[in-house]
Amino acid sequence: MSNNRIGVKLREAGKAENFAVSAGLKLDIGDYVIVEQERGCEYGIVASEPQPLLEDEKQKPAFLRVVRKATPGDLHQIERNKKKVKELIDTCDKKIEEHKLTMKLVDAEYSFDRSKVMFYFTADSRVDFRNLVKDLASIFKARIELKQIGVRDEAKLLGGFGPCGETLCCAKFLKNFQPVTIKMAKEQNLSLNPAKISGLCGRLMCCLSYEYDAYKGLMEGMPHQGDKIKTKDGAGTVISVNAIKRLAVVQLEDGRQVEVTYK
Repeated sequence: MSNNRIGVKLREAGKAENFAVSAGLKLDIGDYVIVEQERGCEYGIVASEPQPLLEDEKQKPAFLRVVRKATPGDLHQIERNKKKVKELIDTCDKKIEEHKLTMKLVDAEYSFDRSKVMFYFTADSRVDFRNLVKDLASIFKARIELKQIGVRDEAKLLGGFGPCGETLCCAKFLKNFQPVTIKMAKEQNLSLNPAKISGLCGRLMCCLSYEYDAYKGLMEGMPHQGDKIKTKDGAGTVISVNAIKRLAVVQLEDGRQVEVTYK
């Protein structure tokens, strides 16, 4: 009987979702598992430790469950499916060109049992791909699903390395994208040069939000660069701020520069 829940990242590009799992099934994070969904079986990767089912989750449909840990045969099937990705992409790209559709194919993948093929694409506007779906269904003899994604999702799918030299956060551990604003960069006194604060996706880097709350607290009671303030040496303009040291450098009206410390 299933009395626990476990987070499973469906396929390679899916989000982590909770599935019921038997307490007797021993799983570790990173294990491949076969799960049962409304439309059949799919494979996934264990993303969290087992937890007791919540009361409302006990009422969920019985098919949302982990069937088994992936067997060697299952893993072989998953690898075979992955090797077919290039064929999927090449074929779909040709059909997109034939239908003259303004869309960019990003990735593709088979479901575990090959009953469905998922294609991920980006586009600047809505795309009528009904005829494309018909062509692909006749070629691959499977249910076709096309999903439009954003540029941040594209970076998550394709992966890469950020300016820090580490694997992109979105591809490594971020489950959901949080809003990132230019205000976060300003609060941390970072350069507002787009090339320095933008990720591979062209959007503001997700990591700008990591220390924002800490900097926001450190900046309480402190002036911002460009503010006009009065010091014991006279009035002047703030030319730089160090939130960590709670120190501001002020250029006085007579041209001198002084440091002002805030408790």
